[in-house]
Amino acid sequence: MATTPLFYKDKKATARPIWLEAFAGIDWIALHASPVYYGLGVPRGNQSPVIVVPGFLGTDHYLAEMYHWLRRIGYKPYYSGIGWNADCLNTLTSLLMQTIEQGYRETGKKVHLIGHSLGGILARAAALQQPDKVASLITLGSPYRGVRSHPIVLQTAEAVRAKILSNRQKREYYPDCYTGYCTCNAITALQTGVPDSILQSAVYTKTDGIVDWRVCINDDPATDFEVKATHVGLAFNPAVYHLIARRLAKA
Repeated sequence: MATTPLFYKDKKATARPIWLEAFAGIDWIALHASPVYYGLGVPRGNQSPVIVVPGFLGTDHYLAEMYHWLRRIGYKPYYSGIGWNADCLNTLTSLLMQTIEQGYRETGKKVHLIGHSLGGILARAAALQQPDKVASLITLGSPYRGVRSHPIVLQTAEAVRAKILSNRQKREYYPDCYTGYCTCNAITALQTGVPDSILQSAVYTKTDGIVDWRVCINDDPATDFEVKATHVGLAFNPAVYHLIARRLAKA
């Protein structure tokens, strides 16, 4: 097994420069102006299945650019199928695991997972529960070592948690749902290391305006990749796309 990263169960607010996220559109413009977006200068895929997983409060729709790009460079992409990423993490992870099963069954090949922000946490939790069906895991600004986010993000997450706990069954069986203290399969999985059979890549940016980049990386520098981008822009940055193509080919 790979080194187990320290997982902080508590949550803390961090003074991130959230105003920088206003420049996320620059990442999108740069992507469309880059040859990598058109499949030029990157390794070609072998029709392996790749699942893209959206971040907090997002749906699969905003990852359509990445989905179609993956198809252009030779992979068989899949949307996560989790719906709106604003629900119990165990519930969402279970839905993602169904998509992993589908991709594995339909192609006969191990699945690659690409998760943005909270989507990377879901992808990691799913991969650790189905390691025999996962070839690689790429996280984009995903704070899987603990919740260290801007206060506005934490406040929004508390509203989501309150909605989840309005369900009596959730409140009774998982009173710590949507926190690092929950005893569900998804949160428990995050406290273990990724096996060596899964090629992992943690992409982060020090100008992240949403989460502390230090909780988005591993202990192994060989698996950590810094880019210049915004947190939101990690899903559209040309350097990230080039990195994804290289890591998928390596896996």
